Amino acid sequence: MKERPEMMMLDALLLAGQRLAEALRAENEALVSLDMPRAAGLASAKLQASDAFAAAYAAATKTGSRADGKMRQSAEEMASRLQRLGEENRALLERAIAIQAKVIETIATAALPKNTAPGYSALGRPGAARQPPPLAMATKA
Repeated sequence: MKERPEMMMLDALLLAGQRLAEALRAENEALVSLDMPRAAGLASAKLQASDAFAAAYAAATKTGSRADGKMRQSAEEMASRLQRLGEENRALLERAIAIQAKVIETIATAALPKNTAPGYSALGRPGAARQPPPLAMATKA
């Protein structure tokens, strides 16, 4: 028995959703452990999976494919999983960006020239020594 085209579209959509979920899960795992090089390496796979999912969704929508029965349940579970993974991915990316910004700020501050020797003010009087700004770092093990 030959499978109907709309069912083939739904199968392709679920497969693309599964691929996207796996890409999100892998990137989230890297971001949780703050493995930035690994997370960056997974970005292209996530983008490819996202593009494939969007194309499969567009094709399924264009053909008017409707899931019913077990296929509907699978589609709803996939949608819920992608929603959860996407929200987690967004939060983890925002955290990673904030951490990177702090690292860059710390490096930039440390790179500023420090004049700790006393100089002279415009009136010829000895000036106060410039103190480097206080720095605090917190790490999470």
